[in-house]
Amino acid sequence: MTAPNPLETLGVYIHWPYCARICPYCDFNVVRDRGRPEQKAALTAAILADLKAHAALTGPRRLVSIFFGGGTPSLMDPTDVGRLIEAARALWTPADDLEITLEANPTDAEADRFAALSAAGVNRLSLGVQSLDDAALGLLGRNHDARAARRAIEVARAAFARLSVDLIYALPGQDLAAWADELSLVAGLGAEHISPYQLTIEPGAAFHRRVQRGNLVPLDADRAADFYETTQSVLGGAGFEAYEVSNHARGRAARSRHNLIYWRGEDYVGVGPGAHGRLTLEGQRFAAAAPDAIIAYVEQVRRAGTGSPREPLAPREVALERLLMGLRTVEGVPIADLAPLAIPASRLESLDPLVRRQDGRLVATPAGRPVLDRVIAELVAGG
Repeated sequence: MTAPNPLETLGVYIHWPYCARICPYCDFNVVRDRGRPEQKAALTAAILADLKAHAALTGPRRLVSIFFGGGTPSLMDPTDVGRLIEAARALWTPADDLEITLEANPTDAEADRFAALSAAGVNRLSLGVQSLDDAALGLLGRNHDARAARRAIEVARAAFARLSVDLIYALPGQDLAAWADELSLVAGLGAEHISPYQLTIEPGAAFHRRVQRGNLVPLDADRAADFYETTQSVLGGAGFEAYEVSNHARGRAARSRHNLIYWRGEDYVGVGPGAHGRLTLEGQRFAAAAPDAIIAYVEQVRRAGTGSPREPLAPREVALERLLMGLRTVEGVPIADLAPLAIPASRLESLDPLVRRQDGRLVATPAGRPVLDRVIAELVAGG
């Protein structure tokens, strides 16, 4: 049997915007969960209708991933999670190894739902541990402590076939040796995938306002680089491959299939408030984005059938996305995909040893991956 063309595969991203609290570093499209069962029911119905509209648009596709993000989708009624999974499976042809991921936090209330979410069809949990240090968790505004995080990891390992753990590092005042010890501890708790993200101060987030007031001092770039190098060293020594700048997996099977869709420039449907999508239809690549506000999204679906208006992307825009996303991974990006950028060979040579051509692909080296922003800016300079 021949492997399917990448354009025949599809991922589905479902955005659930509700959170029990808004973390001070977060700039995602989220709202405080204040109950409102009628609004949630209307949103679930709109997402179902949006999925059906997208299926009519895409035609038959091989469904390789469903990802529930947010927000905090583990706050959803597991019955509704199951309804959305079954709808997606019925609308497209599910792959035998269909990956179904749901994001969760390690609070007791959410951990109590893990078995029900697994029964609903979720087979991979992405657990927002963020830290196993209580002081760091307090700084990050989390509503769990380190003990609850370890307990949630144990419950998740028993409930789900696959487990990923998110961490945040390079915090103001963080000790490098303590971070190395924390990484080693997390690596030994049994997750097959670890995503350590360097703290970034995003405009619009509460941390950004604290920095402007002088109440929070981020680490300088050199010190943050030390934390990055330590992260690579400790996780590499524990058997985790850094297959993407901020994602480490124990073996190829443990890699996030859904995130690979983004990094490889494959097609995905985005449903829910603020969700983005990328679709290739009749040879044209389209970008789609839904309204951020819940009421606006529900109304958009009611009025237009789908919540995500589409905009065609020019060849250069498509190529730039391939460069931005693909260069983050160890597999890089096919050089042929970058043709619209018209990058001179001399420019590629000037950036060696930060990027190299390898088997028809452009790949960032270990030296280039920590400075990708600079590398990409130089690659497309003057284009």
